Amino acid sequence: MTTPTTWTETKLPIRLSPGARVGIVAGSGRLPINVAERLVAAGNAPFVVLIEGEAGSDPALLACEHEVLPLESFAELVPVMKRHHVTHIVLAGGIDRRPNWRAVRPSFALLRILPRAIAALAKGDDGLLRILVRGLESFGFKVVGAHEIIPDILAPKGAMTRATPTEADWRDINAALEAALAIGRLDIGQGAISIGGRVIALEGIEGTDCLLARVADMRDHGRLAGKKRGVLVKCAKPQQEKRADLPTIGPATVEGAHAAGLAGIGIEAGSSLVLDFGRMVERADELGIFVVGLPAGKPE
Repeated sequence: MTTPTTWTETKLPIRLSPGARVGIVAGSGRLPINVAERLVAAGNAPFVVLIEGEAGSDPALLACEHEVLPLESFAELVPVMKRHHVTHIVLAGGIDRRPNWRAVRPSFALLRILPRAIAALAKGDDGLLRILVRGLESFGFKVVGAHEIIPDILAPKGAMTRATPTEADWRDINAALEAALAIGRLDIGQGAISIGGRVIALEGIEGTDCLLARVADMRDHGRLAGKKRGVLVKCAKPQQEKRADLPTIGPATVEGAHAAGLAGIGIEAGSSLVLDFGRMVERADELGIFVVGLPAGKPE
């Protein structure tokens, strides 16, 4: 069971008219939990759609009015949200698998956006997310980003930890950032790892946790023999849909970076999310790992 966050600020940063209700499409990770806790603290009871096999069973989510929706039944999202009088939708958390298209049942909502969705598949995940956002808005919902509910979840600029990058670490940061931007333009991923000034691993569809596990495995098998330190960098894709799938780190990322033998993490400030900020910083300080918020583009 996770420890709930205590929100001292009760006023939401976005204006909701009387009768407005926020719906959360909850995938994996802490983000949907943090969004739900923040809304509840502000007195706006959200409705939560738990994506089956992705969303966890955290009490903060289960305490809200909710329904479980299989990924193959995503076309039912619109009528479910309408039935619960949702006006605003937040897409929060990860979806690690693709739907089994043979199990998807056609519906009016699906057929309405299907041609655009099929075309967007050729452009990658971000193109598909943009179609999903526009599709939801075409049904009258307002799609908002998690950072519009919790603005202080955005990564700040500069060092967040006691440890800071060395000159050699900055060379790794530069190399990894260039690589992350390159794969972002191709809509492949958001992260890269550099060791000794050389990029040694790129994030793909498997996500950051698996990227870090892959580097840890390289070290265990001697493929990085003599290579010390190293940096993970995550940044938004140049064409990023800002209301969904922003680069995210948290305590688990710090643990994974340490297990991979890395010296630290760089993340784009203002366009990336930091989950459980206090715990993340605390754990990074315990492990001697630096976390730094980078300006957009190549750092000095």
